[in-house]
Amino acid sequence: MKPMDINLPDVLAEVTAQCERYERALTSNDVAVLDELFWNSPHTLRYGATENLYGYDAIARFRSGRSAQGLDREVLKTVITTYGRDFATANIEFRRAGSERTGRQSQTWMRTPQGWRVVAAHVSLLATP
Repeated sequence: MKPMDINLPDVLAEVTAQCERYERALTSNDVAVLDELFWNSPHTLRYGATENLYGYDAIARFRSGRSAQGLDREVLKTVITTYGRDFATANIEFRRAGSERTGRQSQTWMRTPQGWRVVAAHVSLLATP
C-alpha cells in the first residue's frame, strides 16, 4: 500500500456515509439496519460497555433484546481512516444525553460483496470526571 492509499476521497466518502447511517440507526434503535451493517460471520465481534459478543448471531440477539430507551447521544469527535479500497477504521467520542460521562466507540469496517460491514467493534465509557 502506498501512502496515497490512505483516505482515498471516494472510499472515505463511502465509509463516512455508512458510519452516519450506523449512527442514525443506533440512536433510533433501527435493529434491521444495525444487523445489516455488521458482517454476518462467526468471526465478527463486539465488545460493549457491559458485554462481550462473539459472532454475528450473538450480536443480533443482543440488539433484538436491548432497550430502545436512553440511546440519544452527542457525537463529540469522529475519526475515520481508510486503508486502500477495502478496509477502514472509525472511532468516535460521544456523550449520552443528560450525562457528563463520555464514551468511545471503535469500529473496523471491511468491504464485502454486500457492501461495507463492521467486522469488529468496541464501546467503552470513561470514568466520571
